[in-house]
Amino acid sequence: MGEREWWVRAALVLWDPRRVFEAMRRDGADERQEAAAALAGLAGLFLVLSTPRFAGLLDEPEVDGWSVAVFAFIGAGAYGFVGYFVLGAALKLASGAPYRLARHVVAYAAAPLALAVLFLWPVRLAAHGSDLFRAGGADDGADGTVFALAELGVALWSAGLLVAGARYAFRLSWARAAAVSVLPLTLAGLAVWLDRFQ
Repeated sequence: MGEREWWVRAALVLWDPRRVFEAMRRDGADERQEAAAALAGLAGLFLVLSTPRFAGLLDEPEVDGWSVAVFAFIGAGAYGFVGYFVLGAALKLASGAPYRLARHVVAYAAAPLALAVLFLWPVRLAAHGSDLFRAGGADDGADGTVFALAELGVALWSAGLLVAGARYAFRLSWARAAAVSVLPLTLAGLAVWLDRFQ
């Protein structure tokens, strides 16, 4: 199985997770490493852009559009790296699966977040422009609520993929897969909650 096939599977996991996660049980860890890292980085960018800190970044007089882009890039790397390794470790700890496999399950489960940053965020930027990074901007209305609900939807989709990944990649029952997913999902939820109140 080649590296190109794992890039295709990075998209395929969105509608056929069973096929993708079952394939992870076989060889191919080296071939899927780059796609997993890209998914983790894009998911990190989604999380950074969705933080309240970014919602008012342009209110600071010394911050301009280039600064927002640089902060987003650096933050995406940090969020992606920490999420990939910490949530992977949590899934490994809960399931007993090999660490690399657990990390790849976490990365591929983040595909909806990557999809959102590639498709949802450009629509948001087209609709609201720099107001996305200003407190009380035009994105505070009803359409802002719609985008927030869409972000919640992709987060729930990702959580569902994590459970499916544990089910198919680790050969667990649905109940056990849900149980081993609790620890990484709790850590992810806690990180988001803490970030909202900083």
